[in-house]
Amino acid sequence: MAFRILSPLHGLLVATFALCTAANALELKPFKDDLFAYPATLSSDTNGAYTVIDYREMRDINQRDEVPEKRVHPQYTDTGVRKVQQDLMLKTDAGDVRHVAVGKMQGAAIIVLYLHGQGGSRKQGVDDFTFGGNFNRIKNLMAGNGGLYLSPDFPDFGDKGAAQVAAMIDHYAEQSPGAKIFVACGSMGGALCWKLAGRKDTGGRIDGFLLLGSLWDESFFASPAFKRRVPVFFGQGSHDVVFPVANQEAFFRSILARSKTYPTRFVRFETGTHGTPIRMADWRGTLNWMLSKAP
Repeated sequence: MAFRILSPLHGLLVATFALCTAANALELKPFKDDLFAYPATLSSDTNGAYTVIDYREMRDINQRDEVPEKRVHPQYTDTGVRKVQQDLMLKTDAGDVRHVAVGKMQGAAIIVLYLHGQGGSRKQGVDDFTFGGNFNRIKNLMAGNGGLYLSPDFPDFGDKGAAQVAAMIDHYAEQSPGAKIFVACGSMGGALCWKLAGRKDTGGRIDGFLLLGSLWDESFFASPAFKRRVPVFFGQGSHDVVFPVANQEAFFRSILARSKTYPTRFVRFETGTHGTPIRMADWRGTLNWMLSKAP
């Protein structure tokens, strides 16, 4: 019978490997999950990739907010996170990018950007009290998990805006080379999500896109991001009159028509309007799914 003597060094290497593997599979720790859990599921299909959620304005705005649409009840927020929040200006070749940063400026494990829609600004994405406290939640999720959250201003929803956001991503990716990078786009901000997906630099670097009450773009299928099978999440209100839900659903299904196993999810908030997904999207659940599927 042969015997193998394992040295202490061997045990140390095994332990180190196990720790590295665990570190690679980042999973965000909870933050007020009970308060931000989705209401009841009305239906689902495509093996759960498409879900219809029971949204009700009376419950999900009027009962949740102290002042409807302006100030959420205190239990939904923790404003202590402002201690790690900074209003900054980044000078880039594409122009100066004013932005708010929350969390770990260097060596972050995860970076999440929020790109606002028409008429918005960097301040929308860090407002603790609007949208049911959901922006306060993502700030706390990043600060509590060694991550960085960024909410920038940009000049337009075209190439100039995309160039400035790309320059900001490049800067912070260099500060945190191991970070997974996710971009959430509200409403018209989605035009930038699709532009970033199509660029060689950002399309090859971003690890997931979240489209919240946003638009669709067929150019995605020719993008570096699509070729890398970057996860895409869609949240849409069924009564969105700006970007009709049927169009976004058709686009979601066209992704799966090209690849049945493509990592994409669609959450339809039944009776929800244009801003509903920004209020209701489950940041932690969605980002943990994306972290498990990131290329």
